[in-house]
Amino acid sequence: MFEQPPFTKAEEQRIVDAIKAAEENTSGEIRIHIERKCKKDVYAEAVEVFERLGMTKTELRNGVLILVALDDHKFAIIGDKGINEKVPQNFWEETKDLMLAHFKEGRIADGIIEGITDAGAQLKQYFPYQSNDENELDDDISYGKS
Repeated sequence: MFEQPPFTKAEEQRIVDAIKAAEENTSGEIRIHIERKCKKDVYAEAVEVFERLGMTKTELRNGVLILVALDDHKFAIIGDKGINEKVPQNFWEETKDLMLAHFKEGRIADGIIEGITDAGAQLKQYFPYQSNDENELDDDISYGKS
């Protein structure tokens, strides 16, 4: 567990608010997961967390996970099968670049918020919001045990 929370309460709320705002424009579902360390390949870790959080259970298989390992300065963005079948292979590169610019300046929460906002805008093209959409995944930040 985290000895001290990595974000202030205000930062946490801004992140959750960004998820809610992004999901107002898309049927896609966005989750944030924070680890202290990532002892393996960050993409492999993200795949495991994606499964553990039940993100494959959305109706359109359009969940997105942003995983950040704070101490190791690693992060990954992965989408579910429904997204990967529709988007180009390098779909998340622009989002990652936007996030990285903030991370390099030590603004982790801002980078995550920028990533959420961009992911929502990107997903809107392929998975626009429908009037009958329901929030299928929790909007809260999940934290690892490392």
